[in-house]
Amino acid sequence: MPTHADVGVIGLAVMGRNLARNFARHGCAVALYNRSEAKTRALVDEFGHEGTFVPTESLTAFVTALARPRRLVIMVQAGAPTDTVIEQLTPLLEPGDVIIDGGNAHFADTRRREAALRERGIEFIGAGISGGEEGALNGPSIMPGGTAAAYEKVAPLLTAVSAHVDGTPCCTHVGPDGSGHFVKMVHNGIEYADMQLIAEAYDLLRRAGGQEPAALAETFRRWNGGRLASYLIEITAEVLGHTDADTGGPLVDVIADQAGQKGTGRWTVQTALDLGVPVSGIAEAVFARSLSGHAPVRAAARALPGPTPQALPPEDAARFTEQVEQALYASKVVSYAQGWHMIAAAAEEHGWDIDLGRLATIWRGGCIIRADFLNRIRAAYAADPRLPSLLADEEFAKELGAAQDAWREVIATAARLGIPTPGFCAALAYYDALRGGTLPTALVQAQRDYFGAHTYRRTDREGSFHTRWGADRSEERIG
Repeated sequence: MPTHADVGVIGLAVMGRNLARNFARHGCAVALYNRSEAKTRALVDEFGHEGTFVPTESLTAFVTALARPRRLVIMVQAGAPTDTVIEQLTPLLEPGDVIIDGGNAHFADTRRREAALRERGIEFIGAGISGGEEGALNGPSIMPGGTAAAYEKVAPLLTAVSAHVDGTPCCTHVGPDGSGHFVKMVHNGIEYADMQLIAEAYDLLRRAGGQEPAALAETFRRWNGGRLASYLIEITAEVLGHTDADTGGPLVDVIADQAGQKGTGRWTVQTALDLGVPVSGIAEAVFARSLSGHAPVRAAARALPGPTPQALPPEDAARFTEQVEQALYASKVVSYAQGWHMIAAAAEEHGWDIDLGRLATIWRGGCIIRADFLNRIRAAYAADPRLPSLLADEEFAKELGAAQDAWREVIATAARLGIPTPGFCAALAYYDALRGGTLPTALVQAQRDYFGAHTYRRTDREGSFHTRWGADRSEERIG
């Protein structure tokens, strides 16, 4: 057993355990520490044959087991538990050592921790890690944020265990301090939107298209062979094709229609509001999950009048399926565009030099939103690194233009039949708002000036103006 390990992992729940095994499988000697010694022993007993593990029973022993500069990964619950571990570790570490937080930390916490540790000469990297337990074991997408010097010390470790697509690791230095965890947060927000859109497509095809889950599984498998090819479309087909062992019917029919969430989607929306960036697709996905959990409110409203959803005539069903595919693809592009816009806005706000095209590269494998069309996003930013929106890319604009008639018809059909499609509707509204020449917000600003003297700008000359609404209604220039 080596005296000094190459890397250490603190926190051996499912994600930490699998990441430790991943390191070991790639030839690293891995020091292990968990508050419960039983988890440490269980990992070594069950998976010790996969590589070299150095189990320890205290943080002091754990730190002593690491080669210098020490490189260690914290995989504990975000928030106070992470702060506690860092506080316990700090007196044991030396300048030049590197702590990697691989949990789902809020980026503001990461910024605070990085600044505090920097004062003590300890490097801190907030690394977004996506891919769930399977990704942690077999290759996740990794989004490290911190100083370039800190990343250089850990890059060989992280790139080795990350997913690889076409020989390229799904890991890149995102930028300073909290940028890695910020990007992971937005990734999860996009994930919320993507899942909501897929759920709406399923609902439409089942209630209006008349397809049962087994047939829908085949539809999604077919879509996974085209431009919608992605991990989420793939697993949707698997879920819809699965039979419940107890009832003999589709599993999806016995799962309660109440979706949970762990907070990253909500953080995305809250942060977008702070930045003033519209992420309506992500917001609607978060609100849809919230609404699903309010069972008493839903039950109380069950008797509200509305149309009875009914399947379309068979001769229209096939055409409707293809229309839903177009609406799903177009809405998906909009959600990704909103996510990239938010990252660009945060980079400007916080002084992060984020390569937007590289994000598409590292999200092609390992992560939950991995999809073939990320290659298209990478190409769009390679052609124009300063692209203001994915929707401004010529190829994406052409595709959305070609899809818009079907997109509108799907939403109209949903409204006529009383099938809720908040994600599809939000995406189309965003698309129409961007392409429109003028918006009704001119009236909103006039209203604000009326009741609060908030002023307005004119289209025909420079400056800010206010109308004396309560007096003679003359206009004055304010600035």
